[in-house]
Amino acid sequence: MVMLSWVSFWIDRRAVPARVPLGITTVLTMSTIITGVNASMPRVSYIKAVDIYLWVSFVFVFLSVIEYAAVNYLSTLQERKERKLRERVKLILMMLLLSCHHQVKFLICLILRFMTKYLQNYTISISLGCCFVTGHVGTSAYSNVWIDTHAIDKYSRVIFPGSYIFFNIIYWSIYS
Repeated sequence: MVMLSWVSFWIDRRAVPARVPLGITTVLTMSTIITGVNASMPRVSYIKAVDIYLWVSFVFVFLSVIEYAAVNYLSTLQERKERKLRERVKLILMMLLLSCHHQVKFLICLILRFMTKYLQNYTISISLGCCFVTGHVGTSAYSNVWIDTHAIDKYSRVIFPGSYIFFNIIYWSIYS
C-alpha cells in the first residue's frame, strides 16, 4: 500500500480525479489493515512491533496525500499569479496601442511581433486595428519567487522511497 501511494507522484498534478482517489484509497486500506491486524492479535497493554510497522507505513501513505494537497495548493497560487500578470501585460499593451497614432501603432506592432519571438511563458493575443499580437511574455523576475510544483513531485519520487527503505533497514535490523 505504501508503494502504491507513491504512484501519485508520477501522475500529473492537474489530474485531481486520478490522484485524490488513489490517496484516499490507500489511506483507507491502511486503516483497514491496521484494524484487521489489531483485531486478530491478542490484546496487550504494550505496543507491538507490528503496530510500529503499520503505523509508520500509515504515516507514509498519509504524507503522500498531504504532498499532493501542498502541490495542488501551490499550483493554484502559481496559476493565479500567472493570470494576474497576463492580464496586467495585456492591459498595458492595449493602453499603449490605444493611445498612439496610426504610424506609431504600426511601429509598436512591429516591435511587439519581433519581441514575442524571444519572450517566453505567457501567451497574449491583442487585436486592435492594424495590430494583432500573439506571443509570449516572460516572467523571469517572478520565476525565482514561485515554487516549481513539478519539482516537489520529482523530489518526492526519491525522498519517499529512500526514507521508507531507510525505515525498513532500521526496523528489520532491530526486530529480526
